[in-house]
Formats: sequence, C-alpha cells, structure tokens
Amino acid sequence: MVKHIKSKGEFDEVLAQAGDKLVVVDFTATWCGPCQMIGPVFEKLAVEYDGRVIFIKVDVDELADVSKDCGINCMPTFQFYKRGTKVFEFSGANVKTLTDKVAELQ
Repeated sequence: MVKHIKSKGEFDEVLAQAGDKLVVVDFTATWCGPCQMIGPVFEKLAVEYDGRVIFIKVDVDELADVSKDCGINCMPTFQFYKRGTKVFEFSGANVKTLTDKVAELQ
C-alpha cells in the first residue's frame, strides 16, 4: 500500500522508522501526465513488495518544503532511501528503471 505523506514531520518519521527496509518516494503532481501514467505501476509494486519495501508519495504542490529539501526539480522523481540515506534517484516515468531498482535495492 502506498502512503500519501501529509507533512514534513511525517516524511522524516517514515524515513527514521523504516529500519533496514527500502523506502521508495514518488514525488508527483496531480497535473503531471507522466506522473499519472506511472502511478498505477508504483501502486502495483507497493502490493508486490508489501512488508518488504515502503512506498510513499509526496505531492510537490502540497509539500513544497519537502520537495525543496529533497532537491526536486521535475516530476516524477523517484528517490530510494536505505537507513535514512538516499541511495538512488531518477527522474521521469521510466517503468523499467523503477521496477529494476526496487528489485535490486530491496
């Protein structure tokens, strides 16, 4: 299940409490066509890796502070965190990169 982050505090808390689990962050916007295209893939991966990987979404318009702190310049951007540290990032609605990196880093 994908968790929709509602505050900077919640974002920080998810990263802090993830332990050794991979956290995949989808920085998205409702008006972004490519974001809407890859959204169902992100949801499917969340079901497939349930309990092993944490999937969260950040709406860049709702949480501009989180987006700025994370250096987001375009959407969609996906960031991958392990033990609170960013280990990978890519921008664009590339299904293969998303699925391959989740499998590799989990």
